[in-house]
Amino acid sequence: MQNPSRRSLVSLAALPFASRLLAAGGSSKAGMAGPDAASEEARENLRRRYFPDVVLRTQDNKKVHFYEDLIKDKIVVINVFYAKCEGVCPGITANLVKVQRLLGDRVGRDIFMYSLTLKPETDTPAVLKEYAESYRVRPGWTFLTGQPRDAELLRRSLGFTDPDPKLDKDKSQHIGNIKFGNERYMLWSACPGMAHAPWIVKSIDWMDRAKAHQESNSACCEGKS
Repeated sequence: MQNPSRRSLVSLAALPFASRLLAAGGSSKAGMAGPDAASEEARENLRRRYFPDVVLRTQDNKKVHFYEDLIKDKIVVINVFYAKCEGVCPGITANLVKVQRLLGDRVGRDIFMYSLTLKPETDTPAVLKEYAESYRVRPGWTFLTGQPRDAELLRRSLGFTDPDPKLDKDKSQHIGNIKFGNERYMLWSACPGMAHAPWIVKSIDWMDRAKAHQESNSACCEGKS
């Protein structure tokens, strides 16, 4: 098994997701431009490119649409895994459990966590439910499966890919990073899944504060109009 820390760093170097999302609005400032026509157009372009609205199933066998039900207007944390993984998955899942504990009851209310299986052929909702229960995952963190073609489309659209085609085909060598973002304000970033849990929480908090700051500015501007 390749060194997980190296895999995480390689993945971040290879993934254009965060920088491209911010660049789509012209700059990070444009990414927080609010509900004007230009920013809404940029947001729609990002949705079409990165967030296909495929149908998935949760660990409770609930049918959901990836964009409309899970991503739109939310602050989210996303990773990929599979239940029988003996590589980076157990460590990352355990680390994200720490993140969830630190975030407390904000998970499921202000922040939503999603884990997408790389092996939907075997990771049924029942398997995912057992996996989540084995880590004592709390509400607000959803494990997702679906049709293999849809899972693969999401993996590629979200940028969980390796620049080495041979490694990219080997699911046991999959990328060990997580992505987090504020969809409404087009703010996205990524980091190794084994990064220090409090640091991950601080990064997610920044997304939340950015949202509150923008909403405050919008309300102020509306009051002056």
